[in-house]
Amino acid sequence: MKETAADSVKSNCPELTMDNFINGMKRRNPGETEFHQAVEEAMTYLIPYVQLHPKYQKAQILERLTEPDRIVIFRVCWQDDLGSFRTNRGYRVQFNNSIGPYKGGLRFHPTVNLSILKFLGFEQIFKNSLTTLPMGAGKGGSNFNPKGKSDDEVMRFCQAFMTELSKHIGENVDVPAGDIGVGAREISYMFGQYKRLINEFTGTLTGKGLEFGGSKIRKEATGFGCIYFMQEMLKHRTDGLEGKRCIVSGSGNVAQYAALKLIQLGAKVIAISDSSGFVHDPEGLDEEKLNFIIELKTVKRGRISEFANHYQLKFYENQKPWKIACDLAFPCATQNELDEADAKELIKNGCTGIAEGANMPTTLGAIKEFQNAKLLFSPGKASNAGGVGVSGLEMTQNSIRLSWSSEELEQRLKEIMTNIHQQCIQYGSEKDYVDYVKGANIAGFVKVADAMLAYGVL
Repeated sequence: MKETAADSVKSNCPELTMDNFINGMKRRNPGETEFHQAVEEAMTYLIPYVQLHPKYQKAQILERLTEPDRIVIFRVCWQDDLGSFRTNRGYRVQFNNSIGPYKGGLRFHPTVNLSILKFLGFEQIFKNSLTTLPMGAGKGGSNFNPKGKSDDEVMRFCQAFMTELSKHIGENVDVPAGDIGVGAREISYMFGQYKRLINEFTGTLTGKGLEFGGSKIRKEATGFGCIYFMQEMLKHRTDGLEGKRCIVSGSGNVAQYAALKLIQLGAKVIAISDSSGFVHDPEGLDEEKLNFIIELKTVKRGRISEFANHYQLKFYENQKPWKIACDLAFPCATQNELDEADAKELIKNGCTGIAEGANMPTTLGAIKEFQNAKLLFSPGKASNAGGVGVSGLEMTQNSIRLSWSSEELEQRLKEIMTNIHQQCIQYGSEKDYVDYVKGANIAGFVKVADAMLAYGVL
């Protein structure tokens, strides 16, 4: 029988198995361990799904999805306060724009490299899709460290960085935001430079100041959204946050506002941390203590040990908070901060739910421990999506030249997180358990994959 074109295409496609796919991905991206980890987590669920839906396999959607549209790498030269010339490396990974302009943060941190930015950009595909807003996925940043730098040094770096980045972004092309090391100060410097270079006042960055196009509750959004997602998970089990003992790792923007929303909803935050260690507060944080932490971190740029000393609390130097007995845990600091040993400790001490506030803060081994114990566990691509959700709302407000109130925006944020939870239930429900990792990955995938199919070969 004569072979048809369709048969020929099918026969030329390699067999889709987990081993084949992951080995090929690693061969194409050698040494990029964080990116490998993010892809492996997603493919655990997407490969079986695609095997059941061969239209995606025939079009090699998974292979296309794990290859960025483009990567821009550039030199950033700037001058420090002593007049010395300094050089850093800048990046923008434009991963996928199937459902909207590239959207994702900029990270300034000495650990930034291509692997980290590709993992973040890949995760952003699913996260942005889950919000249901028209946003593609990207990520960028630099190995520049803003810690210890003067405002003038940060300004000069940001202006130099944006001088090159401005060639690759735009309100209908790519809309960056903040991330670790990039807060209101850095966004303001970069937006000012972009405006000067392009000679336009457009919503090309989000996280801007309220005076020049920013959105209310943007800084609170990721932390608030994480807690709203946990609230939905508990509600699905006919439970609630009231009285729950909670651990929040980190003390940056996400952790601060996750803690605030927990306090407002009647939970008890008993531990908080930074990269130097953690503080245990058995009585629980109140808003006065939390305001001290916010000022310490955002104004004084101090260490969490100063908070412990001020309130005469026990500080555990160079330790993670996961050994403290709790009901709920919220890893809100950075990637891979919660490993398999930490997961076993949390389970042993009675923890029943974990919601990721950071990007990929839980290792694959730790996720397996939580799933085997049938704990509530939400991946960052679901519970961390509140920040980019409100960033998308900032883009909308910029487009229509209007701003919404804090109350309106918080209601929209709650609706976004509730909708994400419903998508996870739809795709992740099993006989006696909801696998939120499975649900988030498949739900995020379907929307993007269907758009890619509709476009044909691109």
